[in-house]
Amino acid sequence: MQTAAKPISVIPAPRRERDSPPGGIQFHESPIIKHLGLAEYAPVYAAMRRFTETRSAATADELWVLEHPPVYTVGVAGRKEHFPRGSKIPLERVDRGGQITYHGPGQAIVYALVDLARCGLTVRAMVTTIEQAVIDTLAAHDVRAERKSSAPGVYVGGAKIAALGLRVRRGGCYHGVALNVNMDLEPFSAIDPCGYPDLEVNQTSALGIAAGTQELGGQLARCIARLIEDR
Repeated sequence: MQTAAKPISVIPAPRRERDSPPGGIQFHESPIIKHLGLAEYAPVYAAMRRFTETRSAATADELWVLEHPPVYTVGVAGRKEHFPRGSKIPLERVDRGGQITYHGPGQAIVYALVDLARCGLTVRAMVTTIEQAVIDTLAAHDVRAERKSSAPGVYVGGAKIAALGLRVRRGGCYHGVALNVNMDLEPFSAIDPCGYPDLEVNQTSALGIAAGTQELGGQLARCIARLIEDR
């Protein structure tokens, strides 16, 4: 049974600053992984924006692993025809790319706060990195997943199992990826997920993966960190 959400006003601190390397040499360091548990969407969103606005060239990258209580989020391309039909679940308009999606308990979310330039990543490369991390995480549990060039995210048998969206400001990205693990999928039926009518969604628990939300969220974050560090 899911516990009640614990609203957060401050993301775990302090953030770690990197020592400046000699001679201006650039180096890569694995992102810091933080586990936030079940947290309300609005304060986490505000914290991501605040982190990105105030970070410096010496600020370590971070990956936040968490779940949200039920909420719909709509990206900058959101169109009303895709919005909830007869749902009482709250809706938040946010500044990531893409259309509408649903978050709820039992979904493993990893928010990626990454200095793209320092890591040598374009936005497209960061999206591909996150998608590959999901594919690799599922492969470790003997589930074959794939990406689609026409629709960002990760799919198993044509059904979407992970949605992602990013925003870039001052060279750093935030937002991230949501992997469906063991959740109530019914709220997806009230919307056109990611703007696609009749898009099927799936979750890891239906594919024989026994690992829970926190475990898979941690595995996914470590995989993202490894792929960034290995570049």
